[in-house]
Amino acid sequence: MKKITSYFFVGLALSVCLLSACGNSKKGKDGRTDTYSSGTISFVSDESFSPIIEDERFVFEHDYPQAKVKPIYTNESDAINRVLSGKSWLAFTARNFTPSELKSLQAQNYRPVAIKLAYDALAFICHKDCRDTLLSVQNIRDIMNGKATKWSDIFKDGSHEPITVVFDNPKSSTVHYVEDSILGGHAILNKNVAAVKKTADVIKYVEQHRDAIGIIGNNWLNDKGDSTNLTFNRNIRVMSVSLIHPATPTSGRKPYQYYIYSGEYPLVRTIYALLNDPRQGLPWGFAHFIEGPKGQRIVMRAGLLPVLGNINVRDVNVNQ
Repeated sequence: MKKITSYFFVGLALSVCLLSACGNSKKGKDGRTDTYSSGTISFVSDESFSPIIEDERFVFEHDYPQAKVKPIYTNESDAINRVLSGKSWLAFTARNFTPSELKSLQAQNYRPVAIKLAYDALAFICHKDCRDTLLSVQNIRDIMNGKATKWSDIFKDGSHEPITVVFDNPKSSTVHYVEDSILGGHAILNKNVAAVKKTADVIKYVEQHRDAIGIIGNNWLNDKGDSTNLTFNRNIRVMSVSLIHPATPTSGRKPYQYYIYSGEYPLVRTIYALLNDPRQGLPWGFAHFIEGPKGQRIVMRAGLLPVLGNINVRDVNVNQ
């Protein structure tokens, strides 16, 4: 007998529109000649968003061959500071401007704008041979607070090996999310924390260490060949997370698009484009392209949840 498994995935219906090609190509006082859809500029982004930003950049430059947008991938703190200091006009981050940042920029006669682009899930990953793959938010809080330091502190039959928590960068949006949204604004107290340089290093570390839990954005996980976004990176295991404590198999959820959409996956963050471009040139054009229909379809294919568009949820039966 064939087994019937129901999967949920999210479809996106968007109206068609064109990116405006308006803009003044004359050189401004700052020496810039870029327009809304032409010229060359650089922008900054938290490194954890590089897969989706690279997908967007590739299509944008293909559609607008006179435009070149050059990324600088760094940590979130550095990205925001570059915008605040005038070293960049566009940053992709996991938070909005703070009230004090807005006040400071407005005092300099700037008009900063934050655009919501997508919703990204914070994923917890472990070694592919790991047996314990179900966490509650309270478990995560205990690990970060240093109250749970061994696998046996979380799981009854877990090993007595210490848990190593691996982040991409000490100043990344991932660390900020854990401190602000999980720990209520408090610092991570766990002493057994490893901060590598970038997200790819987190995945590599987890692949090689059975005691590690890595924390990354879910846009790094999906199999590009799976249009339903139901297949994760096969070299690691993605842990289920439950808002209910203690977690049960029925309460745990993985960071699928459907569970981001339904609110059942508890660790979701917003990706923003932070603009401080008085010229309203190419930085605006690129940010609004991502916000527009084609950019939002790219967001969908990457396994994230688009901010704009009509979301259609379909129940698909797959014969196994």
